[in-house]
Amino acid sequence: MELLSLFGTADQKTRWLAPLLEGEIRSAFSMTEPEVASSDATNIATRIQRDGDHYVVNGHKWWTSGAMSPRCRLLIVMGVTDQDAERHRRQSMILVPTDTPGVDIVRSTSVFGYDDGPHGGHAEIVYDNVRVPIGNLLGEEGEGFRLAQERLGPGRIHHAMRAIGMAERALEMMCRRTAARSTFGRPIIEHGVVQRWIAQARVKIEQVRLLVLKTAWLMDTVGNRGARIEISAIKVAAPEVATWVIDRAIQAHGGAGVSQDHLLAELYAVARILQIADGPDEVHHMAIARRESRRYRESVAA
Repeated sequence: MELLSLFGTADQKTRWLAPLLEGEIRSAFSMTEPEVASSDATNIATRIQRDGDHYVVNGHKWWTSGAMSPRCRLLIVMGVTDQDAERHRRQSMILVPTDTPGVDIVRSTSVFGYDDGPHGGHAEIVYDNVRVPIGNLLGEEGEGFRLAQERLGPGRIHHAMRAIGMAERALEMMCRRTAARSTFGRPIIEHGVVQRWIAQARVKIEQVRLLVLKTAWLMDTVGNRGARIEISAIKVAAPEVATWVIDRAIQAHGGAGVSQDHLLAELYAVARILQIADGPDEVHHMAIARRESRRYRESVAA
């Protein structure tokens, strides 16, 4: 919706954005590929080739978010339109209706066995000579990488907010469980190690919550580009906190914590994938380090 709002034509907005905003349909973002290291988006190999009044899409994608929803009607596909262009100008994005001939939704890709079914989930998709009108191009040719960054910035803060919610849920579950169970003659919640987990969880959650709030404020005041380092920071910090808190909550639940009888195992799976999705943590650490060390590197070079 954000991509269509920012870069869609009037016709594209009428056809796709309006029903998306109304919740009548869903869209899916088709960027990651199984054959390349997609942490570097310039590796993407899917081809989008001009053929008269159409573009022809050929490629293999997976982790296409939302594509398994029965309401998914639109795929936003990123691929190469000019192999000879500068590496950040090779890619473009194009709108592909899910019912276009040649679109083969192969399977759902699960996270630790969870597939987000039946309402959604990520898909592996093969695009085999998929023809769409030239009017389906999103933005201009060569803008795919830039558009991806515009989409991923807001996406990362959404993930961070959800991660905080998951951490809060896990902390509540940990407190309720340990207050209701006893070991060695007293409630588990009175044991020092558990009290330390609870205290640490509250401190970590509040720290990352404030960082996310600062990032949201910067995005509102100076824009996504001005907040890109903070966006990287929350992308790393929020899942790290969530997995830490959820892991302690699992430990506090004992065997029940890893079973299907409680939500914790699924929460952990979701929080763990966030350390990979929308750019692995290592890429964001690298971006933060480059920003922090720039003035020192420049002074040495001078």
